[in-house]
Amino acid sequence: MAINKAVRAALSILSYPEIDVKKTYLVEREMQKLLSRRLKNPSLYRVWEHPVLSGVHNVPVRIFRPAGTPGASLLLFFHGGGWVTGTVDSYDGVCADMAAMTGCTVASVDYRLAPEHRFPAAPEDCYAAAQEVFRRAETLGVEPENVVLIGDSAGGNLAAAVSLMSRDRGGFRPSRQILIYPALASDHSENSPYPSVRENGTGYLLTARRVRDYMALYRSSDEDLTNPYFAPLHAASLGEQPDTLLITAEYCPLRDEGEAYGRRLREAGSSVEIHRIPDALHGYFSLPVRFSQVKRTYEIINRFLETRHE
Repeated sequence: MAINKAVRAALSILSYPEIDVKKTYLVEREMQKLLSRRLKNPSLYRVWEHPVLSGVHNVPVRIFRPAGTPGASLLLFFHGGGWVTGTVDSYDGVCADMAAMTGCTVASVDYRLAPEHRFPAAPEDCYAAAQEVFRRAETLGVEPENVVLIGDSAGGNLAAAVSLMSRDRGGFRPSRQILIYPALASDHSENSPYPSVRENGTGYLLTARRVRDYMALYRSSDEDLTNPYFAPLHAASLGEQPDTLLITAEYCPLRDEGEAYGRRLREAGSSVEIHRIPDALHGYFSLPVRFSQVKRTYEIINRFLETRHE
C-alpha cells in the first residue's frame, strides 16, 4: 500500500529539515534513552557483556542468546544512528528481536560515537570487535565461517568498512554480510549521483541535510570523504568481498547508493542479493516485528542465512 497524502503530510512535519543536528545531537541521545525499546524481563534470550580492547579503549559487546539451541550462525551487529547517536542499550529491543526471529546468537557492538570520537574510531572499534569474535567464535558456539557481519544505516556502513578492512589487513575473513539501508557514499548534496538523495531527501524522516550533518560530525577532515573505510563506495576495488545481502527502503535517501554498492560487489565477483522493501522508510528495522516490513525483512534474512547450510 503506497503512502497516502495524510501520512505524507505527517512525515513532512516530523522530518524537521530546519534542525541542525550538529547542535542537537546531545538532546537526541537523551531522547533515544527515553524512547528506545529497552529490555525489561528477557524470557526468550540470555544477555551478557564481553569487553573488547581497541587500542587502549574497551569496546563493550553485548551478546544475546535465543531460547533453546542457537542456530549455526552468529550475527555480529553494528547499530545505526549516524555514527553520532545509538548505543547497545537503545538497540536492545532490535537485537532481542533479531535473536528470537533468526534463532541465532547476536553480538551487538557499542562502538565509540562522534563527535567526541571521530573517524576512524568507530570502524577501528568494530574491526577490533570482529577480530575478537572471529578468534573466539568456537567458544560462542559457532564456526568462524558462520560469523555474519550485519548493520543498519551507519552500522551498515561499518559492516561494509570492516569487510574491506579484513581484506586489506588480513587476520579474519567474513564469508557473509547483511547491509540494511546502509550509508555508503559521501556526497548527499543536490550534486549526488544517486537520485534517491533528491527524491527522498526531504519529507521522509531522514533528510539529506541530516545525513550531511551526521557526516560533518563524524569525519575528522575532508580527506575522509574519499576514504573507503568512511565511504565504501570510494573503494578502488570491491574484489574479495563476502556474500552480501543488501536491503534498502523505498522511501530512503540512501536507497540508490546501497543498491549501487550491491551491483558493484556483484560486478567484482561477490554473490549478492538486493531487496528493496516497498513503502518502507529509513529506520523501519527498529520497529517491532509486528510491522509487515520488519517481518518481510526477517524472512529475507533467514532465507539468506539458511542458504549457506543447505
